[in-house]
This record gives sequence, structure tokens and C-alpha cells, in this order.
Amino acid sequence: MTTAVTRNGTTRKGLSAGLRPTSKVLPEHARAHNRALVLQHLFHAGPTSRADLARATSLTRVTISDLVAVLIAEGLVEELGIRPGQRVGKPAILVGMRTSAYQIVSVDLTDAAVMRGAVLSLTGDLVVRESLAIDGRTGTELVDLLTRFARRLIAAATQPVLGVGIGSPGVIDAAGRVIEAPNRRWFDLGLAEELSESLALPVHVANDANIAALGEFTFGGASGDGLLVLTVGEGVGAGIMLDGARVRGHSDAAGELGHVTVVDGGEPCACGRSGCLETILSEPALRRAVDGLDPDATDAALASVGRLLGVALAPVVSALNLAEVLLSGPADLLDGPLREQALETVRQRTMPAISAELELRMASLDEDVVLAGAAVLVLSGQLGVS
Repeated sequence: MTTAVTRNGTTRKGLSAGLRPTSKVLPEHARAHNRALVLQHLFHAGPTSRADLARATSLTRVTISDLVAVLIAEGLVEELGIRPGQRVGKPAILVGMRTSAYQIVSVDLTDAAVMRGAVLSLTGDLVVRESLAIDGRTGTELVDLLTRFARRLIAAATQPVLGVGIGSPGVIDAAGRVIEAPNRRWFDLGLAEELSESLALPVHVANDANIAALGEFTFGGASGDGLLVLTVGEGVGAGIMLDGARVRGHSDAAGELGHVTVVDGGEPCACGRSGCLETILSEPALRRAVDGLDPDATDAALASVGRLLGVALAPVVSALNLAEVLLSGPADLLDGPLREQALETVRQRTMPAISAELELRMASLDEDVVLAGAAVLVLSGQLGVS
């Protein structure tokens, strides 16, 4: 490593120190990467010949042939016969993912009153839907209830379960450890590991707003180039996708817009501060704000909240050059004066080059967005597909 001396006598690292250390690429890492490439292509493009797979993934035909053989043996891929309409040359045999052969269990813990669950196909189609009242449980009692609920969903599946995906409020790291979820009384909780041992299945846990963005990206048709999904329920959170990848942040807390202060001296927030966006934009706060108002006054109250939302969104939209902001929550409150005023405020506070083509709309997956995102969490973790 080289060093340089600045004018004030302090030292700094030289240019060579800016290079990140690299780790050796092991054969098993390459195999896992290539396997994910094949499954990703089959998931999105549908049945494909081995030759076309080789061209699409830039892998050799020998590598593709070996990978497909392994995936067929695992029951993830099957041969589907000769490509229809082919008349010249050697017949091309198509291979495709067996998307109906496995299912995924998803659980949404966004609502403090009820946990919502589903059994989904690998393509996001609903097989079973269930819900269970939480009845004020927190901490260990809530983990026990969640375990029983997950077992019930697993038993309801009609095909082998690939894994369990869970969307929860709070700061959650890449290993599925809940760093903190104050409203659930979860702190430094290895939720994914604990549930995986109890259920004898792979379990993946992530922040509910983060995986809402995954759900919209994979199943809702949203662009992953610059996407923010804002979830509005008991609290407010945001998930961000940039260049097709979920943004985690330095401490896995990217997207905590609900705890940005927008009202000086405002209402107390669960985080211990006052005037956070969550204190005016959460569903309970919005319901209180419009309770008993006539239509015109309701529109004015919602537009006022929309302006403050736009104030909070503008620097994020500008810094990340977002293309889409999606609102997930009660449409009767969000889709109207609130959404329209938020978009207008963002455009007033950012350069036209940034916000002229910005879309600010309702999420297409509605209340199922977290369940869909939890399924993508499993697809990504187990198959490398998103």
C-alpha cells in the first residue's frame, strides 16, 4: 500500500489502496452462478432449446448440457419436446422450468393486528390464502405464533415447498436477522435461522417494504432501473431497486423514509422522535386526519399530507434518478389528492431532467405486494431467480 502526505502534514492512502481486495472464484461459485443464469432465462423467457440457452447465457454448449441434465435430475427442469414448426435441420428439443412442481409459502407481517399468508406457485399464482389474528402478541409469543402459522400453510401446500419467505417491519440484515423491529419487540433476533430449524425448510426474511419492491419488479412489471415502493400501513417504509438490484444500505436500513422528520414539533413517533413522516402518512394517521370531514375538506387534508410526502421524496428522487415511485396501501386515501400533490411537489423541487418523466402511481399488486415479494425472496435465495 502506498501513502501520500497532504499539505497539513497528515497522511492519506495512495491510489493503489483504492483497489478492493478480490477473493478467489471457486468452482462451486461458478457452478452456482451458471445454474442461476440458466434458471433465470427459463423463468423469464419460457421454454428454450439448449443451443439458444448457450447463446443467451454465453456459456458453452457442453456446460449447458451438463447444467440442464443436473436440473432435470433435481426436478426443476423438464424436456418439453420438439420446437413447433421446425422443418429444417436437427430438431431442437425445448427445455423449461417445472414451475408447477414446487410451491412457496409467503407470510406478510406488515399489519400489527393480523398476519397474512399464502401458498404461491413459482410464477406467483395464488394457491391458498390464510390469515391469523395476532391479538397483541410480541416478542417470543409472536415468533411461536408465526411458526404455527407457517406450519399450517406448509400443510396446505399441494406440491413440495421450495422455501418460506417472510416480510416483516424493521431493520433486517442479509442473513434474515432482525436487528430491530420495535413494534414487534424483536431485537437482534435470528428469525430466519430459528424458523428454518423449526420448519426444516429454507426460510428467508427481509424488510416488508424492501421485498414489496422485489414483488413489483418480478411480478408487477415495474422497472428495476430506478424504483421506489412506499408501503403505507401501520407504519411507513420504502423499498428501492436500482439497476435491477435491491438496495440494502450500509446497515441494511435503506428505505427508512417513514422516520424522516417532516413536521417540526409534530406528533411523537414510535421511534422516539417527533414529526416523522410516519406520524402523518400511516393509515391510522390518515384515517384520523379525515375523520368527520366533508369531501372538500378531506381532499384538502390529504393534499396537505401529499405535499409533505413530496418534500421527503424529492431529494431521494433527485439523488437516485428514480423512474417510478409506487404507493402500496389504502387506495381510498392514497390514490387521489395525496398522490397528485406529492408528484406535483416532487416536480417543483427537482430538475425537469430528473422528474419530467417520473411516474408516481399505485402499486399494481395492491395488498398482495409483500406476499409476492416474499415469494421472490425465496426464488432468489434458492434458485437465483428474480
